[in-house]
Amino acid sequence: MLHKAIQVRVYPTQEQQTQLAQAFGCSRWWWNYALNKSIEVYKETGKGLGRSALNALLPELKKAENTCWLADCYSQILQATTLNLTTAYKNFFEGRARFPKFKSKHGKQFIQYPQNVKIVDGNVKLPGSIGIVKAKIHRQVEGKIKTVTVSKTPSGKYFASILTEVEGDTPTTSEGKIYGVDLGLKHFAVVTDGEKVSKYDNPKHIAKHEKNLKRKQQKLARKQKGSKTRKKYRKVVAKVYERVSNSRQDFLQKLSYRLVSDSQAVIVENLHLKGMVRNRNLAKAISDCGWGTFTNFLASKLERKGAKLVEIDRWFPSSKLCSHCFYQIGEMPLDVRKWNCPHCGTHHDRDGNAAINIRAEGIRLLKVNQCVAGVPPVEATGEPVRAEGSAVSAVGGEVRPKMGRKSH
Repeated sequence: MLHKAIQVRVYPTQEQQTQLAQAFGCSRWWWNYALNKSIEVYKETGKGLGRSALNALLPELKKAENTCWLADCYSQILQATTLNLTTAYKNFFEGRARFPKFKSKHGKQFIQYPQNVKIVDGNVKLPGSIGIVKAKIHRQVEGKIKTVTVSKTPSGKYFASILTEVEGDTPTTSEGKIYGVDLGLKHFAVVTDGEKVSKYDNPKHIAKHEKNLKRKQQKLARKQKGSKTRKKYRKVVAKVYERVSNSRQDFLQKLSYRLVSDSQAVIVENLHLKGMVRNRNLAKAISDCGWGTFTNFLASKLERKGAKLVEIDRWFPSSKLCSHCFYQIGEMPLDVRKWNCPHCGTHHDRDGNAAINIRAEGIRLLKVNQCVAGVPPVEATGEPVRAEGSAVSAVGGEVRPKMGRKSH
């Protein structure tokens, strides 16, 4: 079984917007109440509340005088909220995410329908009293609809994210190029396929809208807090941020599609982004790039195609290693963009040389995994490599080694 998701724009009427606002509020209140209850019980007993225990609280709350308005909300919305909260707890205890946070009425709002959602005449039919909502479905919805998440952005737009289940096995591919990708700030990505090196400039999305953002944020700061004017102008600022986000998403989607379309494997570095953004001089530029989102896009597209994403060790000396003779130099400051190898005299562009080394290291990891799996190793040239599955990570990416790769 394969899962696919499609996000479509929906246009609810004024009455439907009021009903959705009530549903957003009920879901948000129940999340905060259940989270607070779980924290209190854990402090008292040392054990948390499970999904069934939290859902058992809902009937009493719906009958209580102060919270009787919960009965007006579609019941499965609240149950889906409970499921999301227990999943967030599980991810926290297993080290995949931070502790769940309380939700605010400011910012993005969303609710989830786990079933009974249908597509009727090109529109989305939601269960309960909301009914058919006008939608702009730009592509065919394939398979069985599993869940639908309806959200409202800070700029006031409504979207429906439709998750479907499609029958079929995961495809596999053993043809195509193997790309090595070095991510940076001046050039967003330096890519090599073993024959040529391509550079993709950093669009710098925030810098293009920085003056406009500053001007509008200053106007927003002068509005009186709690006033209708401030509430109205918040949407103006949100639209600018939305424009920045959309342009970044468009660039990352197109570049990732270009790399995936003719490849069987893409090799990147396993960067420690949380540590990198602690540098206050580069934090803004690094955050604007969206390297983590780009890697996620690559992983999802490669998985659908049956190709492979390989993440090499973040401490691998890709910039300090000569791709011609494998000599490793000691130190290389960030301002050194070109250098000559003291052993063989080869002139290197820093980013291009790093991309070549990343590709070579990724092919070595693929060889190791194939030997472990009992598959005959690839040729010395690195072609062809049979890439199956989704992602391969190098061991030891969290620990700094005492020494880099030895010189030859």
